[in-house]
Amino acid sequence: MLYYAEPVAKLIEELGKLPGIGPKTAQRLAFHILNADPGVARALARAIVNAREKTRYCSVCSNLTDTDPCQTCRDESRNRSVICVVEEPRDIVAIERTREYRGLYHVLQGAISPMEGVGPDELKIKELLARLRDSSVQEVIVATNPNVEGEATAMYLARLIKPLGIKVTRIAHGLPVGGDLEYADEVTLSKAFEGRREL
Repeated sequence: MLYYAEPVAKLIEELGKLPGIGPKTAQRLAFHILNADPGVARALARAIVNAREKTRYCSVCSNLTDTDPCQTCRDESRNRSVICVVEEPRDIVAIERTREYRGLYHVLQGAISPMEGVGPDELKIKELLARLRDSSVQEVIVATNPNVEGEATAMYLARLIKPLGIKVTRIAHGLPVGGDLEYADEVTLSKAFEGRREL
């Protein structure tokens, strides 16, 4: 077994706590940091501390921000009659990259998952309902992930929102652009058929 100096071992241990970083990757990252110019390590440390201290959740939509309300909620050019509901802040980034959506957002901070002990009360659902009652929103687009938890969350939200007289839609699921039918699983193909539209 390899033994490292205590500071190196601690660095590897802390890097290994990050999601998706296994022991080998943590070791590789640690040695990269140690072999880089000292300014690189200091800049990384400052960026981590700065992000941690200055970033918070928007009081309106629960997205990550350094100003409150966030830039999207303050943007008067956005369509305020539509709210897209997502699970995590990183989902907003993915949607914004398309440059197709110009409405508002609401981040749930997760999805309903009884196996992981996450129920509706652990999500930002009450805050969403409060926004809907106090605004002129006409449509809620549910853009949760196409998995069991995301589907359960979408169904739960639809049951709560429809009685308010607001249109609830779900993003379409199906085959990726450039994909081959022969490699698609049954669930993906069935969703593609459900979401078909007229040409």
